[in-house]
Amino acid sequence: MKTIEVVAAIIIKDEKVFATQRGYGEFVDGWEFPGGKVEAGEALEAALLREIREELAAEIIVKDFLTTVEYDYPNFHLTMHCFICEMQNSNMTLLEHKAAKWLNKGELDTVDWLPADLWVVEKLKEAV
Repeated sequence: MKTIEVVAAIIIKDEKVFATQRGYGEFVDGWEFPGGKVEAGEALEAALLREIREELAAEIIVKDFLTTVEYDYPNFHLTMHCFICEMQNSNMTLLEHKAAKWLNKGELDTVDWLPADLWVVEKLKEAV
């Protein structure tokens, strides 16, 4: 089975977590933490900064490592490295997602998370 390695930004502001809704691909309409594939030889934090620029036209500060999720989807294995981040400025533009929300801890279960991201949500409930 093919393995895909990705990074995800858990962006927190004023005790709320930023969630994005996919606007394309196999998992269209599912909710996830923004991020994307790590390129060959790329450091995880560098990949995360690049992906957030590409997806949100935004600059973030990577604060802390949260967790790595290993999840088997039907057609591939996902390794997702998740980092707690904060916005460097307040400018964000959805370039690849169809919607986004800031969710407080009590609202984390109000969106339909993709399966691997659901593991992160559970970890966040313990940490936030």
